[in-house]
Amino acid sequence: MALSPQGTLSVETLDDSDPDPPEGSSFLEPEAEHHTDIILLGSSEPSELSSPASPGPSRDICICCGSFQVHTQHPLFEGGMCAPCKDKFLGRLFLYDDDGYQSYCSVCCSGDTLLICENPDCTRCYCFECMDTLVGPGTSGRVQAVSNWVCFLCLPFPRSGLLRRRKKWRGWLKAFCDGESENTLETYKTVPVWKREPVRVLSLFGDIRNELTSLGFLEPGSDPGRLKHLDDATDVVRRDVEGWGPFDLVYGSTPPVGHACDHPPVWYLLQFHRVLQYARPRPARQQPFFWMFVDNLVLTQEDRTVATRFLEADPVTIQDICGRTIQNVNAVHVWSNIPAVRSKHSALVSQEALSSLAQDRRRMKPPAQGPAKLVKNCFLPLREYFKCFSTGLTSSL
Repeated sequence: MALSPQGTLSVETLDDSDPDPPEGSSFLEPEAEHHTDIILLGSSEPSELSSPASPGPSRDICICCGSFQVHTQHPLFEGGMCAPCKDKFLGRLFLYDDDGYQSYCSVCCSGDTLLICENPDCTRCYCFECMDTLVGPGTSGRVQAVSNWVCFLCLPFPRSGLLRRRKKWRGWLKAFCDGESENTLETYKTVPVWKREPVRVLSLFGDIRNELTSLGFLEPGSDPGRLKHLDDATDVVRRDVEGWGPFDLVYGSTPPVGHACDHPPVWYLLQFHRVLQYARPRPARQQPFFWMFVDNLVLTQEDRTVATRFLEADPVTIQDICGRTIQNVNAVHVWSNIPAVRSKHSALVSQEALSSLAQDRRRMKPPAQGPAKLVKNCFLPLREYFKCFSTGLTSSL
C-alpha cells in the first residue's frame, strides 16, 4: 500500500466549470473531454505509467462489477452502476477507518487491498481490482512503487485509462445521494478544500472538544468561540444561540451511565431539539449544517419514538465490542444527519441483548468509553466539509 509522506503536492480538482445535474432528474449526458493518461507524482519515469488512449466506459456497463444490468450512473466517474453496487455505494462511501481514510474504494466501495491518495487534503482510497481493470493492467503495482501518488479525483486532468472523472462530480454526488437513497435527510454538497472553513460547534450536555481536537477539526488552544459547551440549556433562548453562532454542528447527549443528573433522560432530548431549531441556518444561507444526538441507553422505547418523530430521522446503534459477552459491550443510540453514521457491529448484538444491557447498566461498572468517544469516528465524514488541522491522526499524510 502506498504510504503518505510529508510534503506531498496538494492538488484539488477544479470541478466548477459546468452546471450541476438538476436535482430530482436523470443524470446529464457526459461531454467529451481531452484525454490525459494517469499521472503518478514522484516517478522518475512517468512514461512507463501511461496507458494507451482508449474510449471512456459505457453508460450501459456497471464500472464497479461489469454487470450489464445498469440501474443508474456512477456519481464520481463516467459509467453505469447496477442496483446492488448502488446500494453498496450509498452505504459505504462516507465510512472511515480509525486512520482517517475512507474504508472502501471510491469506485466500487469494495476491495480487499486499498491504495490511499497522498494528497494531504484527500482521504480517498482505490482497490487493486479497479485500478488494474479501469486504468490499465499492472497499475496498482506501479502505484505502490512511487513515493507520491495523487488520486483520480485530485488530478488536474480528467482521464486515466478508462477511468474518467465526471465534471462537477460534487453536484453529481449530491444528486445521486438525494435521488437514490431511502434516507429522507438531505445530503449536502461536499466542499472543495480551498473553500473549507474551521467548524463552529455547539455542544450540549457533553463536551466533545477533545474528540474534535484529536480528529483535527479544532486546533489545541484554538479560539474558544469555535466550540460552545453548555451543561444546562434551560434558560437558553433564540437570541443567545444566534449571538453565539452561527454554528455548523450541534451535538447533544443524555448523561453517561453512573453520572448524577437533575432531569429525566427525555428532558435532554427535548432541550436538544429546542436549541437545534434556534441553531439551524436560515433558508437563504446555503451552508452544510450537521447535528447529532446520542442516547446512552437511558431513553425508554417511548422516548426513542419521540426522538425519531421530533428529529425526523431513524436511530442507529453504535456498538463497541470489547469481548464476546454482552457485559463487555458498550453501545449508544444515535440520531444524526452526518453522512453514513452507522455501526460496523450492528449485527453482532441483538436489540433484546441491548435492552438487557440497558437495564443492568446501573449495577455495572461504567464503560471505559463515554458516548462522545464511542461516536468519535462518526465525525470523520465532516472532513469533506470543514477545514482540518494537523494531528496525530493525519500526521503521516
